[in-house]
Amino acid sequence: MQHSVRRHQVELVTGTVEAGARVVVGGTRPDRKGYYYDPTVLIDVPDGSAILQEEIFGPVAPIVTFTEESEAIRMANDTEYGLVSYVYTGDLARGLRLSAMLDAGMIGLNRGLVSDPAAPFGGTQQSGIGREGGHEGMLDHLESKYVAVTW
Repeated sequence: MQHSVRRHQVELVTGTVEAGARVVVGGTRPDRKGYYYDPTVLIDVPDGSAILQEEIFGPVAPIVTFTEESEAIRMANDTEYGLVSYVYTGDLARGLRLSAMLDAGMIGLNRGLVSDPAAPFGGTQQSGIGREGGHEGMLDHLESKYVAVTW
């Protein structure tokens, strides 16, 4: 499995560069044993690129610019996956408004780390069903019982 994940990362980055993106840093695998990929930043990523549609699970950051907030939300939600999204802004009200519009199970607002043992972890769409961690994660281990009573 790891071999195919690594090959998938390479194919996504290579295909994105062939479509017009530019590599700022990285973009290659180190020449050593193991399943590593160099941290990579891509700019000028064309809208609709496969790398924007997939969960790459690697140290690859495709940078996409936008003019209107609605365009950013459309692009961010234009995938069948929804594990985590990130919003960086100096305007907290704007960040919260945008977070509410993103179709993802977790949102990192002005932070890169979203995992927390007390918080639910999980995605939407093809990125998972249910949650682990936090109160929501405990619900999967409980069974509810309905009792209908006439007095």
